[in-house]
Amino acid sequence: MHSYLKTIGFSNLIRKKDIDQIIDEVVRQYDEKTVVESSDHCLYAELSKSYGCDVGISVFGEYDEDDLFHPEYYFPYFRGTGISTREDVVVEKHGGRESFAGACEDLRVGATLFFFLQNVGEYLEKKEKGVPFDRDFSVTLSGLASDGKILLPIRKTEQVIAECERISTERHHLLAAARKGDEEAMESLTMEDIDTYSMISKRLVSEDILTIVDTFFIPCGIECDQYQVMGEIVDVMETTNNLTGEIVLQLGLSCNDIHFDVCINKKDLLGEPAIGRRFKGYIWLQGQLNF
Repeated sequence: MHSYLKTIGFSNLIRKKDIDQIIDEVVRQYDEKTVVESSDHCLYAELSKSYGCDVGISVFGEYDEDDLFHPEYYFPYFRGTGISTREDVVVEKHGGRESFAGACEDLRVGATLFFFLQNVGEYLEKKEKGVPFDRDFSVTLSGLASDGKILLPIRKTEQVIAECERISTERHHLLAAARKGDEEAMESLTMEDIDTYSMISKRLVSEDILTIVDTFFIPCGIECDQYQVMGEIVDVMETTNNLTGEIVLQLGLSCNDIHFDVCINKKDLLGEPAIGRRFKGYIWLQGQLNF
């Protein structure tokens, strides 16, 4: 069973028989279908069925000579809104199946972001048509959260917020310059990191770490697209799985200046979400390429 089915409202799916029934329903009563013929004349198809606002299940498989569909794998999806990043994206195929991972180096995080590609059918369709992938594509990121909790915000004045934005902008410029080989920018970043470490060490004596660290985006676990995140909630929406009736929460987050949406089953969230508060939890990062 996919461990993130509960996130979109299927927490009671515990038997393989029940999961097979859901997959069969998606194949028979899909809402979206993308069919692609590969260069080796294989006919691949991506079938998706919605079970609520922006949440559902996608099944990827192949048609045989008798026009029978054979599922290869399935995954729950949550489609985010807006543009999360415009950095260059590299797409690589997973070993063993026709699924793909995307990677982009975003300066706001300071590391490479890895995500599971949602629109595989559209990607393969563009690839087979010879669309060049050296052009800029924006990415809409979203996360499926296995669990999470709500934290109170850090109290900030308008002057502090403005100063944080100024420092963040300057750091982005330094990181961009350092990536191009600017030694002076590298030295400035090194000194800044030393000062930050010194400041945190002093404040930890009398303060909690969550009053010092506002947001974070940290890789977690063995899988490269699993992260622990903490971000400020900028939007809250509640939806219902139209098959099971379970309540699913969709939170818009601002995390390290990256805006993306996170989906979580209401039963797995500790606390009451509200705009201005913070969400902290473990997510499976997905992404959609906007061609």
